[in-house]
Amino acid sequence: MAVSIHPSVDRGVKKGAANFAGGTLTCTCTSAPVTVTLTANTAFNHVCGCTKCWKPKGATFSMVAVVPRDKLSVTANGNKLKIVDQNAPIQRYACTGCGTHMYGRIENKNHPLYGFDFVHTELSKQDGWSAPEFAAFVSSIIESGFPPARMGEVRSRLKELGLEPYDCLSPGIMDLIATHTAKAKGTLAA
Repeated sequence: MAVSIHPSVDRGVKKGAANFAGGTLTCTCTSAPVTVTLTANTAFNHVCGCTKCWKPKGATFSMVAVVPRDKLSVTANGNKLKIVDQNAPIQRYACTGCGTHMYGRIENKNHPLYGFDFVHTELSKQDGWSAPEFAAFVSSIIESGFPPARMGEVRSRLKELGLEPYDCLSPGIMDLIATHTAKAKGTLAA
């Protein structure tokens, strides 16, 4: 049996729609759920093995994408949101009722990814969100208790799904971060 990665990709990666204009994300509470509205499609969607990202029950990886922060608004029951870890670079806002992470925001204006909010599109009933493109921080699933001896199996399954496994972010995102850092240091012209 194939290794389970995440319920949204285990049966294959679903393509996004080029003209998709956004939708809503809803926490798992049955009463007074938190709702977040996105007025744009997401980018850099990927599965993530880090121990900070929210994962649905039974998932080995989370699935996370970004959206410009001005395209995200909390539209229902925002009073239920609380930051999980005030000291983390990404301030992850979780529902105090069900624990679902609704979005993550970077407040440090000098951070290379400032301006993007991190979201979990599987919390939406709408179809068309950008498809996952890669797997990030793959080795980090070991920190969550995944057996190290099975990592080859995980990497093979990710490749089978078309999700190139990295132990960092994708090359495109790493280039974006390095470019920002070089410009901030003055080693690259702005």
